Amino acid sequence: MTNPETSRAPLRSVSTEAAGITDDVTHVDELRILEAEAVHIIREVVAELERPVLLFSAGKDSIVLLRLAEKAFRPSPLPFPVLHIDTGHNFPEVIDFRDRRLAEGGHRLIVGSVQESIDSGRVQEVGGPAGSRNRLQTRTLLDALEAGKFDAAFGGARRDEERARAKERVLSFRDEFGQWDPRSQRPEPWSLYNGRIRKGEQVRVFPLSNWTELDIWRYIELEGLDLPPIYFAHEREVFERDGILLATSEYTSPADEETASVEWVRYRTVGDLTITGAVRSRAVTITDVVTEISASTVSERGETRADDRTSTAAMEDRKREGYF
Repeated sequence: MTNPETSRAPLRSVSTEAAGITDDVTHVDELRILEAEAVHIIREVVAELERPVLLFSAGKDSIVLLRLAEKAFRPSPLPFPVLHIDTGHNFPEVIDFRDRRLAEGGHRLIVGSVQESIDSGRVQEVGGPAGSRNRLQTRTLLDALEAGKFDAAFGGARRDEERARAKERVLSFRDEFGQWDPRSQRPEPWSLYNGRIRKGEQVRVFPLSNWTELDIWRYIELEGLDLPPIYFAHEREVFERDGILLATSEYTSPADEETASVEWVRYRTVGDLTITGAVRSRAVTITDVVTEISASTVSERGETRADDRTSTAAMEDRKREGYF
């Protein structure tokens, strides 16, 4: 039986007149269905689990996720805090946005610091051009979840991002070590979610699982959501490494055979700036971005994330260890 509230079958108007208007209405209807599904998931988890937390990177997906959580409980405040795992190598514009957005919403922010994990000897940093703190986030995340005694963590991952994330259920169960086994995930027929866990286990919850990158941008436009400015085209000094445009910064600089230049770029995804690439673009408005994404044949992570290129199973390996 199909659940009419969560079906992703495209909606179509019987009228063929004013096609542009019809398409706009169709997109709004589809987005409201996705919104209702996500709000339902968030409420169900809060009702069933004891100590949830919302993972927030100040990227577009977590910005949408935060808005959905606010809608789920308004006018009451969020019944859980917001957690950011800070690599220390973030884009300054993103950290500024994080602090402003959460302050405006009156949300409680917890920051898990990778630098503190390094200083305490919990993880060891690898230097050099290929070095990145991205993988070190896993230990910091697991420590933060344990310190807060959180049994559920809302995340903004979507199934269309990457093949390992396509294996995820909406409720992704992790053992007492925070590890993920894709073969032991629970079925979710008819959007029924079983949140029962044993002491020490965790659940990662992905209310945006059925969304696409295009859905995210259309929802941002529909809701008038604010974003960090790096999501729109701007001039930035970059250099190319392994087919990815990296920003010149105090943490990243061109090697001897690489050349930096100022180009018009924007970012499709937000992460550690040492492994997050830009794309050449002139898209300065949401409408421009939607048009650009509609024509793209490469996923955002596939085009801009160096950490996903280390092997065909790079993301799955990290997720098995406890990654987002």
